[in-house]
Amino acid sequence: MSTPSSLYDEAVKIYESGDVEQAVEKLKEVLAADENYVLAHSASAVYYQKLGKFDEAIEHAKKVTELEPEDNFSYLQLSVICQRCGRIAEAEDALAKAHSMGQKK
Repeated sequence: MSTPSSLYDEAVKIYESGDVEQAVEKLKEVLAADENYVLAHSASAVYYQKLGKFDEAIEHAKKVTELEPEDNFSYLQLSVICQRCGRIAEAEDALAKAHSMGQKK
């Protein structure tokens, strides 16, 4: 039986071969097996953004921040995804959150 980790690895290989849509489908399998698999949400954010599916991209990037609220990289990724999706105000908010977290350490 495939594990979320092995399915995730398959998704990355599919993505690297150039089939972004199929990689997204494989990530859906990962999330069906483990809805809190952070790497799958992170990759989904990037892949959906590349497909021009901005709402889905931002949804997955936000989920990463919910699952790892103390990880400032989560907010940096959210900022980049929002910026690339044309949501500048949201990008700035996420970047400010990342910077404020970095200063607390």
